[in-house]
Amino acid sequence: MDQIDFPRQRALDDLRGLLRGEVRGNASFLQLYASDAGPCEITPLAVVRPRTAADVAACVRYAAENHIPVHARGAGSGTSGGAVGPGFVIDFSRHLRRIVRNEGERLCVQAGAVIERVDAALSARQRRVGPDPPSYSATTIGGMIGVDASGPRWPLFGAMRDHLESVEAVLADGSIVRLGVEPIPAGGAASNRVGQLVSDLATILRRHAATVTAARLSWPFGRHGYHLTEVLRDDHVDVPRLLCGAEGTLALVTEATLRTAALPRHYGASLLLFDGLDRAASAVPLALARQPAACVLFDRRQLSVVRETCEPLERLIPSGAEAALLIELAADDSMRLRDAMAELTEELLRGGGASAVRKAFDAESLQLFRSIEARAEAVLSRSRNRQRPVALIEDAAVPPERLADFLPRVQNVLKRHEFTAAFSCHAAQGVVRIQPLASLPDDLPRLLRLADDFFSEVFALGGCIGATRGYGLTRSGVLRSHLGPCYDVLCDIKEAFDPNHLLNPGKIIGSDAEILIRNALPPTRRPTSSASSPAAQGEPSRNVIELQTGWNPEALSDNAADCVRCAQCRTQSPRLRMCPILRFAPSEEASPRAKANLVRGLISGQIDPAELTGDACRGILDLCVHCHCCRIECPSRVDIPRLVRESKAAHQRAHGMPRSLWAATHLPLLAAVGRPVWPLVNWALGNRWARWLIERTLGVAQNRKLPRLAPRAFLRRAARSKLTRMVRREGRKVAYFVDCFANDFDPILGEALVRILKRNGIAVFVPPTQTQAGMPAIACGAIDQAIGLARRNVAALAEAVRQGYEVVATEPAAALCLKHEYPQLLENDDDALLVAQHSHEACSYLWQAHVTGELQLDLRPINLTVGYHLPCHLMALEVGSPGEQLLRLIPGLHVCRLEEGCSGMAGTFGLLHQNYRNSLRAGWNLIARVREPRIQLCATECSACKMQMEQGTTKPTIHPLKLLAVAYDLLPGGDQLINAVGMERLITR
Repeated sequence: MDQIDFPRQRALDDLRGLLRGEVRGNASFLQLYASDAGPCEITPLAVVRPRTAADVAACVRYAAENHIPVHARGAGSGTSGGAVGPGFVIDFSRHLRRIVRNEGERLCVQAGAVIERVDAALSARQRRVGPDPPSYSATTIGGMIGVDASGPRWPLFGAMRDHLESVEAVLADGSIVRLGVEPIPAGGAASNRVGQLVSDLATILRRHAATVTAARLSWPFGRHGYHLTEVLRDDHVDVPRLLCGAEGTLALVTEATLRTAALPRHYGASLLLFDGLDRAASAVPLALARQPAACVLFDRRQLSVVRETCEPLERLIPSGAEAALLIELAADDSMRLRDAMAELTEELLRGGGASAVRKAFDAESLQLFRSIEARAEAVLSRSRNRQRPVALIEDAAVPPERLADFLPRVQNVLKRHEFTAAFSCHAAQGVVRIQPLASLPDDLPRLLRLADDFFSEVFALGGCIGATRGYGLTRSGVLRSHLGPCYDVLCDIKEAFDPNHLLNPGKIIGSDAEILIRNALPPTRRPTSSASSPAAQGEPSRNVIELQTGWNPEALSDNAADCVRCAQCRTQSPRLRMCPILRFAPSEEASPRAKANLVRGLISGQIDPAELTGDACRGILDLCVHCHCCRIECPSRVDIPRLVRESKAAHQRAHGMPRSLWAATHLPLLAAVGRPVWPLVNWALGNRWARWLIERTLGVAQNRKLPRLAPRAFLRRAARSKLTRMVRREGRKVAYFVDCFANDFDPILGEALVRILKRNGIAVFVPPTQTQAGMPAIACGAIDQAIGLARRNVAALAEAVRQGYEVVATEPAAALCLKHEYPQLLENDDDALLVAQHSHEACSYLWQAHVTGELQLDLRPINLTVGYHLPCHLMALEVGSPGEQLLRLIPGLHVCRLEEGCSGMAGTFGLLHQNYRNSLRAGWNLIARVREPRIQLCATECSACKMQMEQGTTKPTIHPLKLLAVAYDLLPGGDQLINAVGMERLITR
């Protein structure tokens, strides 16, 4: 698809005068929308984020006047290139995401609303929209309508076409219309645009009735192109059914009225194991005869990878299993459900070829079984070589009874073209998802030949393609050759809606076989110079990227390439954290994927390196607060924080550090300067007018609650207590890495740790030459400062490790620096790796001591209800929730887990006045939970989270180690800590 020959700046200026919504067109921003989760990349002319349907209409009218294509986009989770193109990309997910009405069995919702959030709003009435597509936590309603989404529970809930009742849509001429099951105008006389459209559709469908009937597939799930069956109903036309699966090529849906589905009261699942894939496929018809809620087929590769990465599944699935069927049943009566499950499994074990069965009826086990497909896909996408799953031939479907014939043919096609593939199958629909492992763009010609043979096999068995994820740019090109006369019907319908082919051109209608070759994603890794190249013979070898950014693209190219752009990082699921900024500002630039796309564009040469030092690029990068949640929750485990860190560093080197960031990264220096006059400093921190002055000079928010400065730093206390000397002794020994908060503001925390360790017979050493960990410097891109801090701390700790000490830190961010950041900052440094291998978060270290029976449990009761918050940086260490587990050892202490996501503080992010309000928005759910009367005090390991949790309440938030020390009777005045009351601008001690 060729680029549009139209002045970009003129289009931006014109659209900004026509719309209330956002219009963006700088190179950095356009790169974020140049691709979806598919293998194509096309830079759009502009990105439009409308606020109303009128904005959409105005954009379409302007596009029609200037012959510019328009491409609708939701979450960008499609794998076929359906949301990319050279014209105006209209992003519905930013503003058009409200639930308009939620009444009875019907729901009116805007196109940009995320399906999981919509279903959450319906859950109180035990209803849901129905379909559950693969990217359930990110996919929008409009995107689901565009591809007629379904999901594994299609037999129970159907597809979107079964739920769509009416739509508000913008037609190709810019008119806003309401479309439902429309009457055909009598005598063909239409009085308006809708009437004329309905009359034209009726004429087309009647004229081609025989062709449509002949092309009708033999099972209810299949389709070719647009839905043509059951659209013409006597004297009415079901226009919404036609729009389902049209991928925005006929009209742009802005609002939809949906029929919701009732949720069954009980679910049950059986995982049936087979000795061969052919046996499992042959058992599908027997399973479907029992009318299951879902039937999913897994092959040996999927079972193997989930066994290797999930201990509970390793126990459930034997190593010799070659295939498995996951069959779900649903019912309102639990006993009837169990009886039906027993009959089904007995039949499949006796006559269906199954060798074993595992059953699940409780919610936890059901979720474990349902996670197999997602876990397998995630692991397979983490390939650390150049071959990765490519979504080109996925999403084909054949009649379920033909699966046993189809799967061997697929394997033969893959062998013939020398590809291996990731495989999954929603057997109830006959949907087979196959993603060959390939390296783009090198393997693209072979992939296209593979696709031709694969599609031929699909059509030969009466199947279809684009069954649940659409045709897009990657699959539309084969429709003309395979559909014959039926393709002409599709063209006539497109002509009736969009005669100028401006709505998402190249999708379903008009694509060509070469489009993927012309628009394939460029390689992220640049080719290396050979020994005979001019660069190797003395010419300058550093490319412009290296010169302008200061980092080596080769070091980050694989990391950027790891991102498969699946859109899972756009999730707003309460079960995940992923990105705290995206929670309150759900926009593409806030997603972790956006940062990977940006870096990939820079490395591949799609973006001028000068963009990296510009304000537009920095604005995108600043939406990452370095919480690391995306890194551990990303299916592909992409290290987005590393990409952002290096990119921010390039901007920092070009423009220097703002004053507010300087203050945030030099807190120990400010504390040292203020300590001689600490009473005056603490007065100023609590005084309204002094805080106004601090905000103006240092950028710290005037209303942010801050900690008091300690009269004496913990390192000074440790020196007086002779803790700064190593001891020669056997047994457990700990080197305490203090970090800024415990050293300068809360030395009691350090005292608590030291006393707990000594109480349990563990020797303590406090390295005297250590300094702050440097997480604020890392997060804002002050890499030179961070490297200096890392070298000093590694030098201070490495010798202690060699002497048998284990390093512990009371601050999760400090532990994360030691274990994750320092080895990256000090690449190939053996001491950094040594320190990382022997570093622990303090609660994690003590919990392991308890697990091995070495922790004293003579704890006195504390009769309180404590709300515990798990910090993001502790999550990033992937050690579970050790602080919470330690608290549960204290008699009488009732621990309530506050599952409200990130606190929003994000280290020093929430300190700065420009981020203060956004920080509160991100953490408001947690603050609201803290205010609950039944929670008497709170606990968390993170000092920044403590500040946020005390921001909206006078209740104290205490480190778990302090509570443990109080239970040990090791802290004089411990009851005062528990009963402390926060002040207006100061947190508790």
